[in-house]
Amino acid sequence: MGSFQRRFQAFLEQPGWLSDLLGGLEAQTGVKRYYLATGSIASLVLYLMFGYGASLLCNLIGFVYPAYASIKAIESSTKDDDTTWLTYWVVYGLFSVAEFFSDTFLYWFPFYYAGKCVFLVWCMAPVSWNGSQLLYHSFIRPWFLRHHQTVDSVLSDLGGRAADIASAASREATAEATKRSLRTEN
Repeated sequence: MGSFQRRFQAFLEQPGWLSDLLGGLEAQTGVKRYYLATGSIASLVLYLMFGYGASLLCNLIGFVYPAYASIKAIESSTKDDDTTWLTYWVVYGLFSVAEFFSDTFLYWFPFYYAGKCVFLVWCMAPVSWNGSQLLYHSFIRPWFLRHHQTVDSVLSDLGGRAADIASAASREATAEATKRSLRTEN
């Protein structure tokens, strides 16, 4: 048995909900948990490649576990896990925006959703070569450090303009309400 297979088998034997689930299925079916897990993974990959609703499944994979892990990070007393999951969400958000604009072309590529799912799992994987950490530190952070003052200035200007527009609209609405009130009294 290869090194990867041994590590995968050891992972499947670790105490927890996955081991309990696979143990129950193994007892009921007589099929070893290694084959149950690899069959499930193969079915998932095939579904992502050819199945209807692959987009939803891929987005659930990229969202559900990270959301759960983020809630756990918020509730923990350490800061490192918060930073890890905030970094994931920054990369996920930028990827989602980029995907929105390129989705018309990307979904025509064969196995797009399988590749997207692999990308999202890489971004959330608890390994030293984690995708979100690598992308953030290589691309996003340097861009942010170069441009954040300009972006802050533009956002401040937009915020000031939005406040002015809201104030003017509020004054006009108040003046109109006062006029109508005076008309109904007369």
